[in-house]
Amino acid sequence: MSLLTLEGFGLAVPYERSWRTLVEQVDLTIGRGEAVGLVGESGSGKSMTARAVIGLTPPGARVTGRIVFDGAEVPSGRELRRLRAKRIAMIFQDPRAHINPVRSVGDFLTEAMVHNLRMPVRQASARAVQLLKEVGITDGERRLRQHPHELSGGLLQRVMIASVLAVEPDLVLADEPTTALDVTTQSEVMAILDELRREHGMAMLLITHDLELAAATCDRLAVMYAGRIVEDLDGEPRHPYTRGLMRSRPSLEETVHRLPVIPGRPVAAFEAEEGCAFAPRCDLAEPRCRESRPPSIRGVACLRAEETA
Repeated sequence: MSLLTLEGFGLAVPYERSWRTLVEQVDLTIGRGEAVGLVGESGSGKSMTARAVIGLTPPGARVTGRIVFDGAEVPSGRELRRLRAKRIAMIFQDPRAHINPVRSVGDFLTEAMVHNLRMPVRQASARAVQLLKEVGITDGERRLRQHPHELSGGLLQRVMIASVLAVEPDLVLADEPTTALDVTTQSEVMAILDELRREHGMAMLLITHDLELAAATCDRLAVMYAGRIVEDLDGEPRHPYTRGLMRSRPSLEETVHRLPVIPGRPVAAFEAEEGCAFAPRCDLAEPRCRESRPPSIRGVACLRAEETA
């Protein structure tokens, strides 16, 4: 049985007396201990999908479909708070925006252990020092006394990972956890996160726009465009959008004067016209591609996937 299942998930927000669709008809499963990457350009609905799992939706948002965690639909109110406190944790893009700047690192790390796990303060502090060591931060006692502005972005993101490990959740939602970091620090942080996830047996949903990073870290990949999953990537890419993403990344094996780019710009779900949302940017599009949304057949939502594979 899967740990997390999204069935026909959709999300719309109120806009000028109507609704704007941000995510539609998303089907996704994550097994226990499995890492799944959700890949796509900015605005495709990746972060909104992850946040909806723990109820962090915009005010007045309309959610459709089902979100099932460990065999039961995700609850609301007090039960949802219990779920977020112990079983599902989230790592956000910018740790500076989610760690209280006027409180110490020690306060941030021990709060959940003291209030949610009922752990004595002294024991929680000792556990926090150990967690900092696990994520590669030495001199933990001194770090606990510091405030967020005294730490670099890379160290703060490691603190965020340590806070997630403090409650040992079943599922980690990692929303582009390395976006604000330099390349070297990115690889270090992802290596730490992946190693600790495996050690603790946690499942993970990794939100990223970097296909190579997701492929190196995750067991499976799902590619999202305009609020929909267009391909469950297993082996060679078959959807034109996924192939475009693969071609546009730098390679150490060949020299090019200019990287190929996908023409046009990405669109949000509410901007997509009838038919395939990617059709205006696709060099393989036919008139039939603009008539109706292509169904997902063998994990690919493209009418020409089989003939162009």
